[in-house]
Amino acid sequence: MATPIEEFRQALEAHAPEFGIALQADHLKRLIDYYGLIMKWNERLHLVAPCRPAEFATRHVLESLTLLKHLPVGATIIDVGSGAGLPIIPCLLVREDLRATLIESSNRKAVFLREALRPVTPPDRAQVITARFQEVETPQADFVTCRALNRFSEILPALVDWAPRNSTLLLFTGGSIRNQIQTILGSVTVERIPHSERRFLLIARSESV
Repeated sequence: MATPIEEFRQALEAHAPEFGIALQADHLKRLIDYYGLIMKWNERLHLVAPCRPAEFATRHVLESLTLLKHLPVGATIIDVGSGAGLPIIPCLLVREDLRATLIESSNRKAVFLREALRPVTPPDRAQVITARFQEVETPQADFVTCRALNRFSEILPALVDWAPRNSTLLLFTGGSIRNQIQTILGSVTVERIPHSERRFLLIARSESV
């Protein structure tokens, strides 16, 4: 019987092509180490809902990596409500040209994020800010992403106003608030996430709001 780590690795290798992702051996090792770290911390911090290793590989890691095709070389990203580091940490682990600011209001989760970012080199490619995004002066960035922000539908208008001017918003959402997001953001490109009928990536320019 496969161990959780083996099941996670096998699912990554098997399903990455379905997500349009090519993973090299060093990418796999970093992602496996990241998964192991989440499993080590999850009982204390409740970073993600319990799930099978194969589901974590597709539902969390490979879904996060669908961002990569939207991020040009040298892109700078703000990840709001980072929590377990999804979606930005998997992206940083497989793309050494990306730079990111992770904003997380929980002190305990911010400690986890700094630990999870240790393999990211050079270390100045990523920083963690422990605060609510509304309390932070908006950093300069090309993209803003958000995947699991509490009360997302309530906070979305404030997030749109806060985003850097002319940045691109990359928002993961379920179908229940997709229409609301489209109403607020105006012109939106919608991509369905592989392996799901109810998960979407919404792409919009902040200038269109």
